[in-house]
Amino acid sequence: MSIILGADSQQAGQQIHFDLSMGNRHGLISGATGTGKTVSLQVLAEGFSRAGVPVFLADIKGDLSGLAKAGRDNDNIRSRCQHIGLDTFSFAANPVLFWDIFARQGHPVRTTISEIGPLLLSSLLQLNDTQTGILYACFKIADDNGMLLLDLKDLRAMLTWMGENRASLKVEYGNIASASIGAIQRRLLILEQQGAARFFAEPALELDDLCRTDFSGRGIISILDATHLSSQAPQLYAVFLLWLLSETYEQFEEQGDQDKPRLVLFFDEAHLLFHKAPPVLIEKIEQIVRLIRSKGVGVYFITQNPLDIPEPILAQLGLKIQHALRAFTPKEKKRIRAIADTFRENPKIDTRKVITRLQIGEALVSVLDAQARPTPVRQVLLSPPASQIGALDQAQRQKIINYSLLADKYSHTIDRESAFEILQQRVAQAQQQAEEQTEKKAGTRQRAPRSRRQGVMESLFKSVARSIGSQIGRQIVRGILGSLGVGRR
Repeated sequence: MSIILGADSQQAGQQIHFDLSMGNRHGLISGATGTGKTVSLQVLAEGFSRAGVPVFLADIKGDLSGLAKAGRDNDNIRSRCQHIGLDTFSFAANPVLFWDIFARQGHPVRTTISEIGPLLLSSLLQLNDTQTGILYACFKIADDNGMLLLDLKDLRAMLTWMGENRASLKVEYGNIASASIGAIQRRLLILEQQGAARFFAEPALELDDLCRTDFSGRGIISILDATHLSSQAPQLYAVFLLWLLSETYEQFEEQGDQDKPRLVLFFDEAHLLFHKAPPVLIEKIEQIVRLIRSKGVGVYFITQNPLDIPEPILAQLGLKIQHALRAFTPKEKKRIRAIADTFRENPKIDTRKVITRLQIGEALVSVLDAQARPTPVRQVLLSPPASQIGALDQAQRQKIINYSLLADKYSHTIDRESAFEILQQRVAQAQQQAEEQTEKKAGTRQRAPRSRRQGVMESLFKSVARSIGSQIGRQIVRGILGSLGVGRR
């Protein structure tokens, strides 16, 4: 099975095929704004879907919703099909699911604080090393006691308790500075103003719902509306994509090389994944990208400048589709040379010159051969998509959302008992016990008692530990990016 990417621009009928057995070896679509990256993504997504492979993609500009509607014929498409040799080309819609963290343009996307884990959350909050250490301690204390942090109020409650009991916690968990806790709490308030409270909630997104096929066996294309997310909360967007990557790696079993992937992820504005990310996080991402191939998952990055991708990750990307770039300054010309050097040389093409001269709908393409070796770069006239180029009408979009099988599953949030409620209950119980003890000792005040507040909170900690320990009975185990592992909640 393969996807026809297009044909050699100079040789009509010389088709360029992308073998789906190499679909789990990742890829890159890059180029300047307006040169055709979105259409290339659309063609790939359609090809995977036709082969029965579910697809997840982020819609940055709002125009990928057109995948749900058949395209329309025109002279340009007919001419392109003739050059490529697409004799049986026909327009068709694709099965889609719409998703939106803000729940405006699709089914809500949610996860929990515990599932995100301390590494991604510290990156999201842009914490310094000291603050990151405090956050790790917070998760450690919660994990040691089998306590799930589901939403933002759970995390705030846990941080507040840590601040009030930092002296007793110091021996086991290190110094807990009140100033660092205050800084984290302020970052959480900012995050909440960006709409993160919608994201950190339940029911959490289940990966199985991104791995669906329709009644005809076509892979369903899940489209995340990121038109506001990437601009208003770019860190939240990046962390969600990284969480999705991590969860996919943790939950999927090894399957080795197959004739096609089991799931393909397209990450647009890929530079946001690495911008301001700490080295330890980038190292973990590199590790996942390298290992997730054996889980049957393909990861495709879309960005303007391929050099925004860390070199160890760039080296793992088998498919490369490079659209036009412009070079007007010495710095830009140097960048063009560096990008050209990432391709396997073709003596018939001056890659450095061609990159700046590509027309809209053309690209430099390199695929992997049967032995997983990069093929020499080719100048390719790309295939047209079978679906509509441009956004779907809002009424049609809403109709698809309303008739989705998942409409009821994610429409309402739930707020089960978690850290916030447990801590509240234990504080109330501990205060009641302290009041009863105070009444009993009312006549013996000569001896200076310990701080009532301290005694209450120490009692609270022991009570919480006993209660949660008896309910859970085991520690929480976290995966490669600090998120919860499958079956360990």
